[in-house]
Amino acid sequence: MSRLWIRLLAFNLLLVFMPIAGVLFLDTYEDHLLRAQERTMGQEGRLLAAAIEAHGTVDDGFPESILVQLGQRHLARLRVVDHNGRVVADSAALGPRREADATEAQPADQPRGGWLYRVGSFPFRMYRSLAQPATDDLDRPIERGQPMSWPEVQDALAGRYGATTRITDGDRRRVTLYIAIPVRTDDVVSGAVLVSQSTTRILSALQAVRLGVLKVFLASLAAAIVLSLVVATTIARPLTRLQRRAEAILDRRGRLKGVFVPSRRADEIGDLERALAELTRRLEQHLAFTESFASDVAHEFRNPLAAIRTATEMALDVDDDDQRRRFLQMIGRDVARMERLVSEAREVSRIDARLDEEERVTVAVDELLSTLIESFRLRAGDHGPQFVLALADHRVEVSASPDRLTQAFENILANAVSFSPAGGIVTVTVRRSATAAVVTVADDGPGIPEEHRDRIFDRFFSYRPGSGPDDGHSGLGLSVVRAIFEGYGGTVRAEARHGGGTKIVVELPLEPT
Repeated sequence: MSRLWIRLLAFNLLLVFMPIAGVLFLDTYEDHLLRAQERTMGQEGRLLAAAIEAHGTVDDGFPESILVQLGQRHLARLRVVDHNGRVVADSAALGPRREADATEAQPADQPRGGWLYRVGSFPFRMYRSLAQPATDDLDRPIERGQPMSWPEVQDALAGRYGATTRITDGDRRRVTLYIAIPVRTDDVVSGAVLVSQSTTRILSALQAVRLGVLKVFLASLAAAIVLSLVVATTIARPLTRLQRRAEAILDRRGRLKGVFVPSRRADEIGDLERALAELTRRLEQHLAFTESFASDVAHEFRNPLAAIRTATEMALDVDDDDQRRRFLQMIGRDVARMERLVSEAREVSRIDARLDEEERVTVAVDELLSTLIESFRLRAGDHGPQFVLALADHRVEVSASPDRLTQAFENILANAVSFSPAGGIVTVTVRRSATAAVVTVADDGPGIPEEHRDRIFDRFFSYRPGSGPDDGHSGLGLSVVRAIFEGYGGTVRAEARHGGGTKIVVELPLEPT
């Protein structure tokens, strides 16, 4: 009984109750049919009244003779009263009459519509019994000469059209329609024609329709419940399981205790499970990166801190000023090294945490590299390596922060310059593939052994044969490069250059057109 299941059931039931609108429409349809029946009864009554008016009198037995001549071929019951309201002719008193209502009505021992109809129509029958109380059976035979004081008869004797509907009690409640038409002779109302007919035939037809609507309603209700249960099984329950797994995946300290297992479902819930599995996987990687980064920083700080401690103790023990000055200089170099490590470690953390938040614009990679290379040429002068720039035939653009791209490519170029021998050549190539901008930076230095090519982008890893710990390289420069390019959905890798040296290959997604 999840909240989602209840909402889906409510929505399905809302659709199910639409057949009720059809039942309400049947009331309007019933009114139209009753009006049509009233018009038919009015035509029969007017014909009889016109015949009596043409004869000129009501009291000489002529109305009864007309009813006899009709031979009970009329559908409604016809009665004629004089100006005092006494019955002078009644078709029901002329012997057996072809009663359409009696032949079309259901047998008395079979309730209308059976138990299903009685159950479904119970609210409507209760409403009608309260709104339209039943009267005694007024349609029973009335002897000749008996007075009739019914309101519709009195209206007709007053020269007006009279009509009413009565619900009579019997074995079954029966609805009968009565209309009264005045009979005028010599411009004076001398009597009235009373026409009555049961509406059983119409109501029986509507009953069949209502029973069909009730069956559709019950079938729709059952289908709505079944569909809601299916939804609860296939949607609500899996979502509840996902919620419980999400609540249990972290401990009280916020550490991961497990992961989401990717689902094989081919629907949206399966997509959600796979997305959550990928999310937890990346979160696990991020937590592992954070822990590893903290461990690496602590490890890198340990060596200069140990050197500072040792130099401090020795500086305190020596009396020679030159020796003390040398130890203080060692302390200064280690402090500078720690400051450099802190600065670069903070930069790596900032890139990892806020790169996605930085504003991105369209950056022309060829123009950015041209500007950077010109800056390196000016700084190196005649003592640095030569730069060779090969640009693509068409403009190469990516979506990124210009400052971050400048930082990344500057680290790559600085690394190539530091490995290049005097008079060496650094070759920069810019081209575009079908989906990416490809930048290659190649130097003719000593190269990097194959076992170290993937590690040079790791934090605090530095491969520089012949250099010591004070060479100014913390091993975070290429780590920053990888963080920036991977943050923009690109890649960076190191390859061996043909003929010696190292080649750094960068691929960045092109700016969408």
